[in-house]
Amino acid sequence: MSKIIAIANQKGGVGKTTTTFSLGVALSKEGKKVLLIDADPQGDLTTCMGYYNQDELQNTIGTLMSDTIQDKEVNIEDTILHHKEGIDLIPSNLDLSALEMSLVNAMSREFTLKNSISSIRDKYDYILIDCMPSLGMITINALACSDKVIIPVQGEYLAAKGMGHLLKTVSKVHKQINPNLKIGGVLLTLVDKRTNLSKQVRDALEENYGQHIKIYDTEIPKAINTAKSTSTGKSIFEFDKNSSVANSYKNLAKEVLDNERAKTRNETSKVR
Repeated sequence: MSKIIAIANQKGGVGKTTTTFSLGVALSKEGKKVLLIDADPQGDLTTCMGYYNQDELQNTIGTLMSDTIQDKEVNIEDTILHHKEGIDLIPSNLDLSALEMSLVNAMSREFTLKNSISSIRDKYDYILIDCMPSLGMITINALACSDKVIIPVQGEYLAAKGMGHLLKTVSKVHKQINPNLKIGGVLLTLVDKRTNLSKQVRDALEENYGQHIKIYDTEIPKAINTAKSTSTGKSIFEFDKNSSVANSYKNLAKEVLDNERAKTRNETSKVR
């Protein structure tokens, strides 16, 4: 069964979408079968992957979850788009925004996304969910079906502000809805190596959260090519495979996989 990772932060502009796409491709390059889910009504991940006419998409995460709520027969295969770089996508559009209102009165509302994707979970090694910049019902659904959360944090002043609220939400979901949910780690993004600011942000994160939460060693640098690549429907690996950003996401994928292997070894040794 696949590992599901939510990429979440209620603050916008911290690199959630870029991280979801780039980490997904990096994991694919490590031989993993990967599905991405665009859980944001703005559909930025869908656009970044080259699907520009979102309003024309017949099947999206919104229609999939709506069918689940209405107890209709769900054919999830019709929703999945196959990207040329070897990863799959369940796209999104503004239909998802209307669905959030429907979720308020839905039965088992926190588990609608989990129930929607249950039939294909065993077909992938990793499912990455690009969460919207809010902590509403769609994001709660993403956390309710995830094993881990990766929190991208911008390497700038006040970047960690609001993290406490997100961590409380994750803790509440862990206690009340999904006991398997853990924080995979905090990822520093948009790091400007020319200044000491990102080091100060890292030091602050280590001081405030380091005892309880992993801060990934990998840092994602700020680079103009990242923005350029997302406007072409290509990942940074396809657009500029030798760039510092591509190397950083490659290293992040290895960190994620290494952490998973270490966890598996620890669990095996406990059984023995």
